[in-house]
Amino acid sequence: MPASREEFPEPPGGPTASAPGARLNCPSCGSSHVAQMLGDNGGVSYVCTACGHSWS
Repeated sequence: MPASREEFPEPPGGPTASAPGARLNCPSCGSSHVAQMLGDNGGVSYVCTACGHSWS
């Protein structure tokens, strides 16, 4: 039986971002459209969805 919203209500104020100022900007184009991805050896890498630049 799936959980209902009554069992697990959202906290007051609704969903929030992880931390203020935690956004990443692309070092190549400066865009904030950055996705986190799993690297080849289990590390964390990032990719800019605006220009395609990737880094870790």
